[in-house]
Amino acid sequence: MKENYYHVGLNDEQVRQSRAEHGDNLLTPPKRPSMWKLYLEKFQDPVIRILLVAAVFSLIISITKNEYAETIGIFFAIFLATGIGFYFEYDANKKFDLLNQVGEETPVTVIRNGKVHEIPRKDIVVGDIVILNTGEEVPADGQLIEAVSLQVNESSLTGELMVNKTTNEADFDEEATYPSNSVMRGTTITDGHGTMVVERVGDATEIGKVARQATEQSQEQTPLNIQLTKLANLIGKAGFTIAALTFIIFTSKDLYAYLQANQVTDWHQWLDIADIVLKYFMMAVTLIVVAVPEGLPMSVTLSLALNMRRMLKTNNLVRKMHACETMGAITVICTDKTGTLTQNLMQVYDAQLDESQPDLIAEGIAANSTAFLEEKGAGEKPAGVGNPTEIALLLWLNQRGQDYMKLRDAAKVVNQLTFSTERKYMATLVDSPLQQQRILYVKGAPEIVMGRCNLAPEAIARYNEQLLAYQNKAMRTLGLAYKVIDKDASTDCAELVAEGGLTFLGIFAISDPIRPDVPDAVKKCQSAGISVKIVTGDTPGTATEIARQIGLWQPGDTERNRITGTEFAALSDEEALDRVMDLKVMSRARPMDKQRLVQLLQQKGAVVAVTGDGTNDAP
Repeated sequence: MKENYYHVGLNDEQVRQSRAEHGDNLLTPPKRPSMWKLYLEKFQDPVIRILLVAAVFSLIISITKNEYAETIGIFFAIFLATGIGFYFEYDANKKFDLLNQVGEETPVTVIRNGKVHEIPRKDIVVGDIVILNTGEEVPADGQLIEAVSLQVNESSLTGELMVNKTTNEADFDEEATYPSNSVMRGTTITDGHGTMVVERVGDATEIGKVARQATEQSQEQTPLNIQLTKLANLIGKAGFTIAALTFIIFTSKDLYAYLQANQVTDWHQWLDIADIVLKYFMMAVTLIVVAVPEGLPMSVTLSLALNMRRMLKTNNLVRKMHACETMGAITVICTDKTGTLTQNLMQVYDAQLDESQPDLIAEGIAANSTAFLEEKGAGEKPAGVGNPTEIALLLWLNQRGQDYMKLRDAAKVVNQLTFSTERKYMATLVDSPLQQQRILYVKGAPEIVMGRCNLAPEAIARYNEQLLAYQNKAMRTLGLAYKVIDKDASTDCAELVAEGGLTFLGIFAISDPIRPDVPDAVKKCQSAGISVKIVTGDTPGTATEIARQIGLWQPGDTERNRITGTEFAALSDEEALDRVMDLKVMSRARPMDKQRLVQLLQQKGAVVAVTGDGTNDAP
């Protein structure tokens, strides 16, 4: 029955019922305050509030003296400071709205009523059978029912570039951030294809939960606001104290002199006394008005607004103006790994190759691959389409002046066996123009490839030693081999590989290298007393190795200085509070783990900055 459902999918009535029960596949946009509310928020500034009180007193004085210049000046300073702050934040919000527009009309391939259809992403419902192909974005959260050589880029959620997905429980990764048979909305298929059953749509998806957390407004006061509140309280207390003392001293002095010279016998004398009291009351109010620095909010607002503009010129869009000054007071930075500390581009770190066969190595890399490089202008970051590991090999080939497309086009493919997590290798049978022979090229896990090669025990030992060194640095390794095939032999790649007798060409070590300026930046942060913590969805080994490369992880560090997201979630708040300041690396972290870490650090009194390029960094 279930097999039949997987081939037929939902019918129209089931789609309607599912939509009524679970809703549309739309993320609720963040609630924006109205223009008036956004403007009135500017009056929450403590110094602005003092200015408003001063303006009221000034207005009273102005009415009695018929001189309005001071009052107009104070009101002008108030409206100018609040107006500039409102304009810059409103303008930034409009820019963010443009950036956050999502193409909900993106077509998605589904099976409904026993037929394959293309429907907009927003029309996906729970229970839909979705067909996933290389290059496509997963439209909703779901469970795989079929996965063929399926690899997913989860960097938007976990920071991991390449995650193997499978329906075979024996191949499940126990340390994976999300189950090996689950795919999440917003992630991208980088290799292979599969079919999924939709389990969650819209706000119920993992990315929907992240979006909801990201839109919840924090009530935390910024460091500058805290200082301005203290200043406002000091000005208020000092101003009122001095004004009260002045009023009491001068009023007492004049009243004493008046009463010594005059006796209060009728209402005329009481009018004189009232005039003395009113005169010194107005003096006290004037002192309060003069004590308030009406230029302070204006200077703070202009300074922050100019910083917003400067940052915009360097492609940094600031939504909240006070974020500019908060950045100057941070004590802890929680940073993502992929794309922030690293270049988010897999590259060949090192290679141990058979130097006598450069042509075979080049042809093997070009032909035994399904990836492509994108055309980029001078100075642009190189990029490709397909499996990140294959892209790394093509880039390595490109850097050596080899045109992979010419090599690929020249080598006619007879048969190809794509990579799978079960086989752990890929094989392509080609008619090689270089050798004028039919050649089988194989690449995959070094231990699998070497097991099919004619290698001496000492050579295997040497390669294994090198592989261990690479793996200790959390690098991916790949082995290459080839075999000359007779024209009349079988063209079944799996059968040819199983026969063995391959010639080993060497191994590649592939990594996502750190950005060149990161170690120096981390050192400067530490010198300034700022603690840096890596929070990533990647494996513990990879995260720790990156921490070591950037100078964060020291030889004396222990398990107390690192933790996985699962272990962190299992800690009580008291236990977690005891460890948060010591943590340097959190691996296999989910978005909510990051948010909890930040909240606990704030409870410890830290001013925390979170930096990253993925949805998982938003909360």
